[in-house]
Amino acid sequence: MGRQNSEGKRTVTPSSGNVFADLGFADAGERQTKVRLAFAINHILERRRLPQTKAARLLGINQPKISALSNYRLQGFSVERLMHFLTALDQDVEIVIRSKPDSRRGARIVVTAA
Repeated sequence: MGRQNSEGKRTVTPSSGNVFADLGFADAGERQTKVRLAFAINHILERRRLPQTKAARLLGINQPKISALSNYRLQGFSVERLMHFLTALDQDVEIVIRSKPDSRRGARIVVTAA
């Protein structure tokens, strides 16, 4: 994100790695987790070339919800529900809990697609 300092020069603020945190959202970790899960789901649906109606049947939801998911309108989806969609798509979802390193200020949630 670029801003001007008091001398009128542009400065660059490095990203935290979470755009939602950079934008000041209080639930930044959850938002980023949902987006990464939705990205994995959408990638699988695209790779399988499933029409939205078939994808909806497979996931047990209606077509408008598939449309919302494919457009990353994720307000109506919990992290748990998105993980259930992944298992319905024959994907393993693995959750690993570990202590955060002392060198990092706060704990975080990370979603990684293999």
